Amino acid sequence: MYSLEEAWIKMHGARPFEGWDGKMYCDETDAAITFRANKTQGFMAAYTFTLVLEGWLSIIYNGQELTLRPDDLYIYSPGLEVTIVAASENYRGICLLADEHLSFELPTTRDLVSIAYAPIVRLHTPKLTLMHDDALRLAEKMHEISGQLHSSHIYKTKILQMLYAIFLLDLLDAEAKAIPHRQVPQRIEEIFIGFIRLLPQHFAEHHDIAFYASRLNISSVYLSRIVRQVTGRTVIDYVNQMLMMETAFLLRTSNLSIQQIADRLHFADAPSLSKFFLRMKGLSPREYRKRG
Repeated sequence: MYSLEEAWIKMHGARPFEGWDGKMYCDETDAAITFRANKTQGFMAAYTFTLVLEGWLSIIYNGQELTLRPDDLYIYSPGLEVTIVAASENYRGICLLADEHLSFELPTTRDLVSIAYAPIVRLHTPKLTLMHDDALRLAEKMHEISGQLHSSHIYKTKILQMLYAIFLLDLLDAEAKAIPHRQVPQRIEEIFIGFIRLLPQHFAEHHDIAFYASRLNISSVYLSRIVRQVTGRTVIDYVNQMLMMETAFLLRTSNLSIQQIADRLHFADAPSLSKFFLRMKGLSPREYRKRG
């Protein structure tokens, strides 16, 4: 997957400003800028929080079209396949992006993962409709991060990490108000989020349910039941989605042969990978690579 810095350059052609370290970015956005994200959606190893300030934005997530309006927060997590399909002419939002590695260095990592996936667990979508006062408070925090990015403070990096952690805690509070009643028991939610945390780290090597279940100290049957209960999808659906997206990423961005990609993703051989990719994507790896 692209790092945040690689994704930004892919979308915009250059870094946002001189001296940017590629770990975090925050600024207001409009329709034209937002559509550039389709170049990297699903291939970006970063968390993105987009708060709609004005107008509307439509996205397709998991085959379902969602419309976001003022006070709606859209959360992109690494590996989600999302496409931005439409926006009003007056669309305006504020977007915070944080590289996955930075995010996992924070002491609030557990809160981050819970925040990122709680809407999916409880609502089956990456969208939250916030109370207006909470949306204003989060927008204020995001603007503060945006301002700090351009400062010359000698402790800028630490300040940004602290502001990001505070933003996440404020978002956790706002999320609790936005979804006051749990749709699933807390234990089931914790197991699902634990699975989601493991998946990006191990999907290339481990394609089987048993590995993830053993890491979570539960049976394969129980993990399968929980994932299906929460999302309507299977564990293998999630693993296959990550494998398909990583294959597509490597075909687009590297000169690795299909055999080398198969080896990297622990397929038996190149024909096995090709058969898998054709079933998932509807065209062969070679055809996909030719289309660019």
